[in-house]
This record gives sequence, C-alpha cells and structure tokens, in this order.
Amino acid sequence: MFRQSERTPRRLLVAATVATAAMLLTGCGAGASSSSSSSGTTLVAYTGQTGGYQVNFNPYSPSQIAGQGSIYEPLFFVTNVNTKGPQPRLGTKYTWNSDGTKLSITLRSGVKWSDGKAFTAQDVVYTFTTLAKTPAINSVGFDGTASATDSTHVVLTFPHPSFTNEANVLGRVWIVPEHIWKSINPTTNVMAHPVGTGPYLAGNFKSEAFTLDANPTYWGGEPDLKHIRFLSLSGANATVDGLKGGSIDWAGGPVPNMNSVAKSYPGYGSVTVTSAQTVLEACSNTALGCAGPQVDPAVRHAIYEALDRNQINQLAWQGTSSGISPTFALTTTQKSIISSSISDPIASMKSKPSSAEKLLEADGWTKGSDGIYAKDGQRLSLTVQVVTGWSDYITALSAMTQELKKVGIELQTQQSSWNEWTDKKGKGNYQLAIDSLAQGPSGDPYYLYDNAFASVNTAPVGTVAPGINVARYSNPKVDAAIKALSVLNPTDTSSRQTQFDIIQANIVKDMPYIPVLTAGTVAIFNTKDFTGWPTASNLYASPVVYQSPDVSEIYMRLKAK
Repeated sequence: MFRQSERTPRRLLVAATVATAAMLLTGCGAGASSSSSSSGTTLVAYTGQTGGYQVNFNPYSPSQIAGQGSIYEPLFFVTNVNTKGPQPRLGTKYTWNSDGTKLSITLRSGVKWSDGKAFTAQDVVYTFTTLAKTPAINSVGFDGTASATDSTHVVLTFPHPSFTNEANVLGRVWIVPEHIWKSINPTTNVMAHPVGTGPYLAGNFKSEAFTLDANPTYWGGEPDLKHIRFLSLSGANATVDGLKGGSIDWAGGPVPNMNSVAKSYPGYGSVTVTSAQTVLEACSNTALGCAGPQVDPAVRHAIYEALDRNQINQLAWQGTSSGISPTFALTTTQKSIISSSISDPIASMKSKPSSAEKLLEADGWTKGSDGIYAKDGQRLSLTVQVVTGWSDYITALSAMTQELKKVGIELQTQQSSWNEWTDKKGKGNYQLAIDSLAQGPSGDPYYLYDNAFASVNTAPVGTVAPGINVARYSNPKVDAAIKALSVLNPTDTSSRQTQFDIIQANIVKDMPYIPVLTAGTVAIFNTKDFTGWPTASNLYASPVVYQSPDVSEIYMRLKAK
C-alpha cells in the first residue's frame, strides 16, 4: 500500500554544483530543437530526480520510475484535475448494476502487447485476480472477483456496493500481460524489459538518464512525440539553468519568478494546478502511542489560528498557493460540499494571535518567563520534520517558526533524508511533519477522507501505517461515515452530503492535519517547439511532470512544431 509520502509529488531537490548540472545537460542535448534524433523529436523532462535512477518499470512498485499509463495502460483514463468521467483506453464502455456490486466492462478489440501477443480479457482477469491475491501491490483495495464472458468483456463482482471504487479500478489498475507476469514475482521484479500495451516502450537506460520511445504498433497509432528523455540532475540552479538554456522542455517549480514564466523563461509557458493541500501532519493519537504537545487538539488549533498564510505564501511559494478549507474540500471544484455547519469554511490568510493564545489558556497552558507556554511541566516546544533540500517547505517552516514564537509556541525544524523522513512518518516516530494531502484518483473528496482519515489506514506507533493516515487519526463517527459513503451511488448527492457533514464536523474539531495552504504546483513547458499542452481553460490532464497517468495522456497529444 502506498503511504502518503509515496503519493506526494516528488519535489525539486537541489544539492551539488552548477558545473555538474551543466555537464549533464550538455550530455543530454540542448532542448527539443537540438535533441532531435533521426527517428523523431525528443522531449527532455526533469521530474526533480537528483540521485541516479535505478531501473524499475514495475507499475506496482513504490519505486517505479515510469510506465504507469505510458507502458502499462489502465482501462480508462481518470484524472482529478477536472470533473470529466473516465475516458476510454483499454476499455471502451462500462456499466454498473443497480446496487453497485457488478461492473461490466467492454474492452477494445485488436490490441496487441508490445511483444506482438494479442491482448485479451484474460489479461484483465489475471491482473485483477493478482491484485486481490497480493495485498502488497493492491493499493486500490480491490476486494472483488473478475471474470471474462468472452475475449472483449469482463465483469468485476464485489461483495458490497462499490460505486466509489470506480475511479480506482478503472483508472489506477495497470493491466499486465498474463503470459509474462505469471512467471514473475509482482512484488519484487523490476521489469527491466517491460511489455505493455501503452503508447511508449522502455528505451535506453543509464543511471543519469533514461528514455521512453514511441510504440510503433500502438493501437491508437504511433505517437507524434517519438522520445521522452528523463534526466537526473544536481546543482544549485539546475532547473533554472536548464530552462534558461533551453535544455529542459518540461519541469516544475519551485523556481524563481514562477508568476511570470513566459517573461522570465522565453519560449516556455506554465499552468498552475491547485489540488495538493499543504499541511502540518501531527502524530495525534495517544491511544496508538503518539506523544508530545501536539497530541492536544488545542495546540493544533492554536497553530492553525497563528499562521500568517499570506506571508508564508509569498516567502515560500511566490504567491502561487491559495486558501485552504479545514474540511479539506477543495475551495475550487469541491466548495459546494463544504458543510454549512462549519463556521469558518476557509482558513484565515492572516494570523490571529489572540485567538491562538485564548485557545491555549482555556486549555490550561500558561506562558512562562521565556515567552513559551507550558503545561504540567511540559514546554510547548515542537519538532517538525522536513526533507533536506525541500527549499520551499524549509522556507515555509522558517516563517512559521517566527509566527508561532509570537504566540508562545516554539517550533524547531529537523531536516533528514527522504527515506528517514518517510520512515518516521510511516511509523509515527515524529511530532509534526510538513507534507501535502494529495487528492485521490478523481475529483471526489471521498478518496482523501478515506485515505487520510480512516482508521483502517493507520497503525500503532512503531508499526508502518498500511495507508497514508500518518496522523494516526481514529474516530468511529468518521469511520462510519466513510463506510456509508463507500456504498452510496455518487448520484445520490443528498445522502452523500449527510455523510460529508459528519466527516467535516469531526475532522475540523479534531484537526489531526493542520491546514496551511492549497499548494499551487507550477508546471513549466516548452511552447516554442511543442504544441498540445494542457491550458487553464482546457485542463484535460494534470501538466505536472511527475503525475501519472496524466503524463501519458499529454505525451499522446503533444506535437512537435
């Protein structure tokens, strides 16, 4: 199962010399116009990778480097950046029975695997059966059975109404070839030479860069974009140098002047996607072993009130982030489901120090001579975990430290490697950590509530949480409402709102994740040499360079000028 850190977008980590970066960039070609080969145009992408790549095209591995949607396809393309329904890929049509226990899928005919073997319904049955039998790779929680009625029709049968599992089973299950996978261990095999049905094949591979090549026998026709080259870079200004020199075609922020990409980086355009919600995660459940001042809800609420979000946004994100709701319903596409019972549905962008202090004092905290509150002999001093090199988060925490000190809360930042940070959060060995709560496969807030707040997705401190509920949050009322949502037909908006109201009232009161801002993830791309990029008015897929399977949809729509 994926933990939160594995669903969170990889960030731009910066660590060595500009000279090294320049050397790597030169070796990989200088932009689209100069990196073309005899077999077609190459797009150079930088996902933020700073260490050497290790070959792994297993789409079910947490450390897979590419292939979800590009090499291995889902049945339908599902994105969370718009409200469109599933779009056909290997599947062409689907229907539910009336109670949501059977999902009938019509498959595309005439599809072949990249090794020339025919794709059939049996491959789909094998994939879903393997997921059900292998919990380690079953990140979508598929608990049904799959059967084929003929070579192009499959029926998924569930033991309970499963309407809310639609986006996952249709859009986040990567169909694999039975004739190859039946002989491998799906949890450990890295699939160095993958066979898929997708628009791209694995090409040249080296630790500093690897390539995906267009599949000449793809069922949808060979893509116009012939090669995608992924770089691993190091250097204090690697991304900026690559954009200014034209040696990177697709990257992401944070970089200087994100608000004026076209002016600062001629030949490039950008789109800002606001969906990942930046939070301070708190190990909050004493019953599961959490310890420290952050287990007190009054402390978490005081931090929430004390944050100057305007200042944090400008200092850390150049104003590209936006407001956040304590309900964690997006203030853009999901605003209509924010419960009317929530008195302050959007977090204040300004600090409210008097409110923070009143909350603490009402809960028995007393300010000491050093200006820091204390209670029962315990100072209100907290340590927050962050990954070394995550410059935007580190800057945000620096601002928070000053803001919280003004209201009597001491915040200390502890930097560590990504692996150590992930381990601490996964096992609950932390007080606070800065990260973001990612949306699920579609724009339905059910997925975030289930992933981050359901008791089933957490575990006692010292044990790795099976899901992304790293706050160790557990509330029977929330669990019951999430379970009720899981069996409701999405068209029954009234009944769903009743459950949303219950969830939101409780998570706002308990606040295991302290809302900071809705992150504006900036995607930067070469508009001089390529057309077909998503735009703010036509956000057909997320343009974030590391967001799968969205990137595969973009690859197929790009054309070289």
